[in-house]
Amino acid sequence: MTKVDFYILPSADPSARLDFACKLTDKAWRMGHRIYLHCSDAAQRDDLDARLWAFKGETFVPHGPAESEPEGLIVLGLGDDCGQHTDLLVNLDLKVPVFANKFARVAEVVVEDPAIRTAARESFRFYREQGYPLQDHRLQRL
Repeated sequence: MTKVDFYILPSADPSARLDFACKLTDKAWRMGHRIYLHCSDAAQRDDLDARLWAFKGETFVPHGPAESEPEGLIVLGLGDDCGQHTDLLVNLDLKVPVFANKFARVAEVVVEDPAIRTAARESFRFYREQGYPLQDHRLQRL
């Protein structure tokens, strides 16, 4: 069954979610995971793409959009199709994607922004009602 982790950041800045997603992606990739980063829209995906290129100057995190690299190790996607990915889903949308149950793990990244917190509570409720194992990680600093 899919395991769901909520990463709760000590920031109200929505962009902190993308910065944390970069760190989480880098760590998971180095551990051998395939990562699907689900974005809410093209602007968020473009922002995340730029951050993945620049967040660590000394390292390279290979990634690309789902349209051009559907089978890549790290894919940035939109919409209701995650292709063949089933390992780690980093959900940056404000709702649970329809394909979340295909993944071994789901990471939900939460900041103190009211809209994001409200959406995260709804997602938590959904996952709990579906019986998914849930874990929250309250981070002290970024």
